[in-house]
Amino acid sequence: QVQLVESGGGWVQPGGSLRLSCAASARFLSFGVMGWYRQAPGKQRELVADISTRANTNYADSVKDRFTISRENAKNTVYLQMNSLKPEDTAVYYCNAVSRTMTYWGKGTLVTVSS
Repeated sequence: QVQLVESGGGWVQPGGSLRLSCAASARFLSFGVMGWYRQAPGKQRELVADISTRANTNYADSVKDRFTISRENAKNTVYLQMNSLKPEDTAVYYCNAVSRTMTYWGKGTLVTVSS
C-alpha cells in the first residue's frame, strides 16, 4: 500500500512563505512525474507544479516566479517552496505521484493565507 504523506501546511500572512513536503512510502517503487495540485473552496482541483525524474518542471501561470518545486528521487520526496503568498493561494494542497501503473494522491494539507 503506497501512501503519500504531506506536511508543512498552515496559516501565513500575505507575502509570507511556506514549504510543503510530501514523502511516498514506497521503498521499491519509483515515480515518474511528481507534483502538487490544489483545490480552493468551490473550485476544481488544479495543477500547481510538477517535476520529472530529470527535474524538468512545469508551473501554473499563477504561481510562476513565486513557487519552486523540487524532489529527491532516492527518498521519493517532493517539495514545494511557496514565497510571496497571496490570499488566492488559500487551498488544500495535494501531492501527486505517478508510477508506471498507477497514480497516487495524498490526503492534502491546508494552506491559509490571510491577514
